Amino acid sequence: MAAENGLASAGPALLALAGRQAKRFLPRLRQGNLDDRDPDAIRELLPALWLAVSAWFRPDVRGLHHIPAEGPALIVGNHTGGIMSPEVMISQLAITSYFGVERPFYQLAHRMVLNSPLAPILRRFGTVEADPDNGHTVLASGGLLQVFPGGDYENYRPSRQSGVVDFGGRKGFLRLALKHDVPIVPQVTIGGQETALFLTRGDNLARMLGLDRTMRIKVLPIVLSAPFGLTLPFSPFVPLPSKIVIQYLPPIDLRQRYGEDPDLDQVYDDVVAAMQDVLTSLQADRKLPVIG
Repeated sequence: MAAENGLASAGPALLALAGRQAKRFLPRLRQGNLDDRDPDAIRELLPALWLAVSAWFRPDVRGLHHIPAEGPALIVGNHTGGIMSPEVMISQLAITSYFGVERPFYQLAHRMVLNSPLAPILRRFGTVEADPDNGHTVLASGGLLQVFPGGDYENYRPSRQSGVVDFGGRKGFLRLALKHDVPIVPQVTIGGQETALFLTRGDNLARMLGLDRTMRIKVLPIVLSAPFGLTLPFSPFVPLPSKIVIQYLPPIDLRQRYGEDPDLDQVYDDVVAAMQDVLTSLQADRKLPVIG
């Protein structure tokens, strides 16, 4: 909070510079094209990418058997690690390896992720911009869909809140699951907030700049990262080789559990609480930051 207050006092010129930086790294994308997913490219890239990701992040992926073997489903994950978001690629590789490249698997991601250096690869693996139309199209066609409801707000939470699931009250994923009558599979990740030192979300700065209205950005984060230290908002960085642990929970059939007309507030609280219990357990098992 002190760092955020210090930036705010630097004046309008600094705020304008920060706004230009955000626009530089977050240009408007074209509407996501599901046809960008390329099973042939995935098949060719998968072994080398899995080797590289395994060497750097030492991923421990648990509970893949909880994802339904066929048909549409909605995977709901907590978001970590800023623009680099290691769980996005790790889960792509793990799920694709487990079910095969032919299963249609897509991920909705903020445009900050799709303007990162990994964007060309992510698109081939099925990542498209987090737009409701994309989500409806995937589930209506019988695909497997992964979403991160917390978005940039959770993705840039301070490192001291590494063990907190924070969707910011966003319930759109529940409406999406109910509309298409698909199960929800919670995905819990730890380790991403240790790939850099996330000092503050900068949500007050984002509101002052009006970025929430103009660019759907709720934060203007302050991050210390490799190799240059203080990183401009939304700039790519070299993530520290933090061990990433991902755990999938049993699927939740919303109508079976909560009835034909579920109370979204109750369902939201229950899903977040279940994920929080797992994240708290993973945090307790973690002996050292980065090392795991």
